[in-house]
Amino acid sequence: MPLYPNLAGQQAAYLEHALQAYKKGERSRGQAKVMKAFVAGLSDADMADLAAYYGSLQP
Repeated sequence: MPLYPNLAGQQAAYLEHALQAYKKGERSRGQAKVMKAFVAGLSDADMADLAAYYGSLQP
């Protein structure tokens, strides 16, 4: 869907950093409030696992 970003193939380090930033409230543009709610219950290990998974996919 064009409305949503394609996370497949993004660098895992970038994705993990972005998830951490949403959780800390350091991102405030676009869907930040929605994303903050999604990541609120994730542990650091959960975010690292998600980042590694999406980073391993073909774009």
